[in-house]
Amino acid sequence: MGNRSRQGSSSTLTRMAHHSPLAMLVIDPLNDRLVEANLSACHLLSTEHATMMTSTFSHHLSASLPLWISFTDEVLTTGQGWSDDLVLLDSIRQPHRVEVHGQRLDDALLLLTVMDRHKAEQRRAKAELGRQHRQGEVGWRRVEQVFERIEKQNRLILSAAGEGIYGLDAQGRTTFVNPAAERILGWSTEDMVGHDAHLMFHHTRADGGLFPVQQCPIHASFSDGQVHHVDDEVFWHKSGEAIPVEYTSTPIFEMGRLVGAVVLFRDIRERKRAEQQLRDALEEVESLKQRLELENQYLQEEIKAEVNHHDIVGNSPAVAKLIQQTAMVAPTNANVLISGESGTGKELIARAIHASSDRSDRPLIRVNCAAIPRDLFESEFFGHVKGAFTGAVHDRPGRFELAHGGTLFLDEVGEIPLELQSKLLRVLQDQQFERVGDNHTREVDVRVIAATNRDLKEMIDAGQFREDLYFRLNVFPIDSVPLRKRIEDVPLLAHHFLNRARLKFNKPNVRIAPSQLDVLKRYTWPGNIRELENVIERQVIVTQGSDLSFDDFLLSESRPSHTTLNMKAKEPHAPDYPMTEQALCQHQRINALKALEAANGKISGVGGAAETLGLKPTTLASRLYKWGIDPRQFRKNKRKRDAAS
Repeated sequence: MGNRSRQGSSSTLTRMAHHSPLAMLVIDPLNDRLVEANLSACHLLSTEHATMMTSTFSHHLSASLPLWISFTDEVLTTGQGWSDDLVLLDSIRQPHRVEVHGQRLDDALLLLTVMDRHKAEQRRAKAELGRQHRQGEVGWRRVEQVFERIEKQNRLILSAAGEGIYGLDAQGRTTFVNPAAERILGWSTEDMVGHDAHLMFHHTRADGGLFPVQQCPIHASFSDGQVHHVDDEVFWHKSGEAIPVEYTSTPIFEMGRLVGAVVLFRDIRERKRAEQQLRDALEEVESLKQRLELENQYLQEEIKAEVNHHDIVGNSPAVAKLIQQTAMVAPTNANVLISGESGTGKELIARAIHASSDRSDRPLIRVNCAAIPRDLFESEFFGHVKGAFTGAVHDRPGRFELAHGGTLFLDEVGEIPLELQSKLLRVLQDQQFERVGDNHTREVDVRVIAATNRDLKEMIDAGQFREDLYFRLNVFPIDSVPLRKRIEDVPLLAHHFLNRARLKFNKPNVRIAPSQLDVLKRYTWPGNIRELENVIERQVIVTQGSDLSFDDFLLSESRPSHTTLNMKAKEPHAPDYPMTEQALCQHQRINALKALEAANGKISGVGGAAETLGLKPTTLASRLYKWGIDPRQFRKNKRKRDAAS
């Protein structure tokens, strides 16, 4: 009996809810599902009950979706809630402003009691009119006071809002403006009310192009009845300044008819500035990333090229003096000029100075001045900006920037073009420079170590090198002694290079007999330490046993070339007794002249004098410059002989 009573009571409640004059909905907010709706709810939303049960609840929400989310969260949290600023869309997407009471049910369901605000206000107004009719004039005065109080509250709200707010009628004429809109736009209420807002301050796009009213999202609200939000456009200040804004245009309905729109907008100049600062910061990070990548690339190249080149090998007086000089100058920031023949280890000295300095935790950036094309010197040294010249597709730091905080090693500094030497001098003096194509002055902290195999003083006399740059580089001069002047170091160097060659070519058992070390000490080593290293490696490669032999090699090196053999009848034989340094130099000079004559003045390449002599082209060119010999005169003489014949 009790069960039937409870079932009957439940059925009665269900019928009451189903036929209630108030619209009632049961929703599952977490799954966005409409669980149940009574007849009044179906009527309010102009939708059949079966259709409503197959649709999601958010299908009936408009741009007030964030407010709905906040409202349902409040009801789920506190158990109940109320709001009168929500909107529901019916089956033809017509918006209805509603007043909603919410109650949390079991299983996280919500019971919503919904009233159409427009109809409710009509009913309240009609009821109020009835009361006033009964109460007479006193009641009417009370109604006026109520509306005056509401209007005053609305004005206070509009005045306190930090965003600009203005209203439009259906023809686009301004109906009201709040103080924030006046402040942002520079127009007064008197200027704006009754005038076309689009023509006044929304007529032109940010790029200066005309903004047709037919394309304006604000005016679109008058025709489609939708809320339009724009993140980035401009309104025009009375002074003519473009003000970046974001805005929302919301249509206004009266008795179901579109009568205008309310526009809420925000000045986003600060946001734009913050975004630009962020972009600038990202560009700086990208630039730093490129610099670090280039640094890493250079360092990897240097590591591959200079494995185990951390110590200066030798115990001769010349090496002892060199080590002493390195120890003296390394802790300072003084510029160093290392002079000496090719192959004497000038770069090794520079690395030893850098490794012993306070800058050792920063990179040593090497620049081979002889390998840089003349028209790329400035870009290579100082970098360039995007578009500075053809092929400059992005910003690129130069070697000075990469060496910031560290050391810049200028190898073969005598090859720097004269017109660039003044810019290099400025960097050395002021530690400032500009990238190619840029007018922004950058500061660097760089120590410079320069090396040369040329006589810079002779170049100064010839007008090929700036004297002031020479003195700026030559703060602490170091002479890299040729191997023939420290011949007692040959055994140590030979064993050092042998150990490296054993590992490099996987021949751990090869060795050099003491008698062969004596053979190496009798050779004059015109190619210096580099030549000795190459000789050791070559013999390790070709040897079939465990003992290296240099007799045949040194004999072939001292044997004259086929060109020299053709001229042997004209030249005296080399003496059997040891020659003095002066006599040896004279012999080298005569030999170089003959090679130049046979090569028709050509230094490098196949058939060139350098190939005939077994020298590097740069080494031969340096010697010719030192001797005052111009290779071009041999080409001229050849042309004269050809003309005479």
